[in-house]
Amino acid sequence: MTIRLYDTSARQIRDFTPLTPGCVSIYLCGATVQAAPHIGHIRSGLNFDIMRRWFAYRGYDVTFVRNVTDIDDKIIVKSLEQGRPWWAIGYDNERAFNSAYDALGCLPPTYEPRATGHVPEMIEMMRGLIDRGHAYAAEGNVYFDVRSYEGYLSLSNQELDNLQAASDAADGGKRDPRDFALWKAVKPGEPSWETPWGRGRPGWHLECSAMAHKYLGRAFDVHAGGVDLIFPHHENEIAQAKAFGDDFAAYWTHNAWVTMSGEKMSKSLGNSVLVSEMVKQWRPIVLRYYLGTPHYRSMIEYSEESLREAEAGFARIEGFVQRVTELAGKVVDPAAEVPPAFAEAMDDDLGVPQALAIVHTTVRQGNSALTADDKESAVARLAEVRAMLGVLGLDPLDEQWAGGGERGEDLHGVVDSLVRMVLDQRQAARARKDYATADAIRDQLQQSGLVIEDTPAGPRWELGSR
Repeated sequence: MTIRLYDTSARQIRDFTPLTPGCVSIYLCGATVQAAPHIGHIRSGLNFDIMRRWFAYRGYDVTFVRNVTDIDDKIIVKSLEQGRPWWAIGYDNERAFNSAYDALGCLPPTYEPRATGHVPEMIEMMRGLIDRGHAYAAEGNVYFDVRSYEGYLSLSNQELDNLQAASDAADGGKRDPRDFALWKAVKPGEPSWETPWGRGRPGWHLECSAMAHKYLGRAFDVHAGGVDLIFPHHENEIAQAKAFGDDFAAYWTHNAWVTMSGEKMSKSLGNSVLVSEMVKQWRPIVLRYYLGTPHYRSMIEYSEESLREAEAGFARIEGFVQRVTELAGKVVDPAAEVPPAFAEAMDDDLGVPQALAIVHTTVRQGNSALTADDKESAVARLAEVRAMLGVLGLDPLDEQWAGGGERGEDLHGVVDSLVRMVLDQRQAARARKDYATADAIRDQLQQSGLVIEDTPAGPRWELGSR
């Protein structure tokens, strides 16, 4: 068994070899909390939640760090626009991100550090970079000297002479316009911290290098994030960390965007879809299926039609799980191992689309067993399906989804009582052989978006696709 990952720095798929046998350390660039998350933001969390789950399934002890950038230029701009403290904006939106991660079934990180809690570590790193000749202080700012680090731009494969000036809102005293800010001198009305070079605030790139160093040490296995972070953020992280003396990340993995009309989903373009609104229209498990099952390096073009297709696809899986569970008369435990073809797909750069095809094939086999009244085979297929869905975070029988949250469970109970009342009326009509009325009731329920199935144990209902 060998997991293989596409390494952006090598521009190829590589066999994964952990730095410490049996252990995996992952650093994911998390939220910049200037606003509530849209589904493009959360895709990254979902993709690397699946990576983490697969490493754990393969027996690794996983340390997963997902940071929070709670101070940067965008948050300060929002603070001025809204007339609210920067920390209040950051805190509210951090809670919104965590609610979205939780709603879509992401496991909590091992550590979730905030940038503002790690200024001492940033000062230590800046001092080391200055001592080594890779950084310099000027007019209260501290800059990284990009020409001092020979490997600069190797991740993004650019030429330094073709690089434009760094746009990091600090330029006083720069030796080279392409040098980027590690620390930004204090400005009136902005938050600031004391340093040996004067009061100010951290640069975005420095935050992640310092936090990765603190929680994962001088070397760790995987650095993850969105493809839009390759330059300048990840490029600058590498320069800072390696110039400081760290080996930093052994593998670089990047997820692709969620797009609308071919453009990256973003608030600045006005084309974002907030998670908080989406979960009011779609079941969270369906959103996870939609965002998590395409390959992490493939773009997702958002549309209502594609979401409806995802809903229908998941409904086929969920319907099978429910039918066999009812037939078995108990909850069927997941199999100890996933099918070999599923494991092979996941080992190959997290090939979730190919792995999902194995899930659907197993569901079809299970449905055929149901049709043939082969209970033993149907139960065996359900055990395999649950094992595979568990890796993907999509098992409808998992506690995460079983009730859909307290509000969802209450709502389901109300709807179930109402539907049962109507189904009792339908059963009474059938008992008196009034089939026209029984069929009319069934048709009305189906028009309401419910699927009614007559089983030996009586009628059952579920939500159909839209």
